[in-house]
Amino acid sequence: MRSLLLAVTCGLLVSATGGCILPAYSGDPARRTQELMYTSENLRLFLDEWERFWMLDMPDHCTPLRTHGGII
Repeated sequence: MRSLLLAVTCGLLVSATGGCILPAYSGDPARRTQELMYTSENLRLFLDEWERFWMLDMPDHCTPLRTHGGII
């Protein structure tokens, strides 16, 4: 009985975080659109953050092609 109660409690906790019992977004269409835009904007900017973390967004100064107009 204790394991069944523990399983039900864990199931409720997991389902509450997934948006099953409590919805993840608002029921109001205008507010839901705003929330979805914020979420998609965060995911779109993730690639820029990843490139900035690994310093891939900076020019490579080891190549003969310079971005500042030196050697072409």
